[in-house]
Amino acid sequence: MGKLRGGFALLTVLMALTACTPMDNVLSGIFGRSMRDQRSFDPYENTRPAPENSVAFSAGNYAAVPGDVNLGQPEGAVDVPPPFTQLDVLTQQPVVMNLVNPVEATGESLERGEEIYQRYCAVCHGPDGAGTTCYIAEAGFPCAYPLITGAPVTYTDGYLYGMIRVGRGIMPSYGHAITHYDRWNVINYIRSLQAATGGAAVTGNTATGGE
Repeated sequence: MGKLRGGFALLTVLMALTACTPMDNVLSGIFGRSMRDQRSFDPYENTRPAPENSVAFSAGNYAAVPGDVNLGQPEGAVDVPPPFTQLDVLTQQPVVMNLVNPVEATGESLERGEEIYQRYCAVCHGPDGAGTTCYIAEAGFPCAYPLITGAPVTYTDGYLYGMIRVGRGIMPSYGHAITHYDRWNVINYIRSLQAATGGAAVTGNTATGGE
């Protein structure tokens, strides 16, 4: 019995010292691969658009007016834009450029916009939108394009909305994650960041988008 206990003790020590490596080696030998050898992707390295004709899960949250919750009624917000593509954004088509922001930049909108911005945008653009304080920099990755200076100040609200909804270039689409009115809330918040830095932020539908 003492030898058996000693054997178990030795096995426990060996397992503690080698962690999961032996088991991993066995499984690797059986299945021909190991999680240690799996390919990883850097941020934005392998971005993919949503499948064609797919409907974002957030679409069901389209309520008739800002602040309401959709409890099963048909989607029917009259200001929900028609479908458009990333190409429409890149080529600055009127269906994107001329979108009118239906959400007033109230304190409530800015508060909600900040919440969503910090949740989805700050990781790459930085909490202040400067593009130099992003969280991914801590992992050694470059920050994304600044939002409070340069070309974004001249983008229309519709152009910014389009980028959030369908993406642009290496920026992926967030249409599946950020609902219709929250996109406008985020834009209102970005405008407030631009204004706080002295940028001549446009109201959204008179400036020209693009770089």
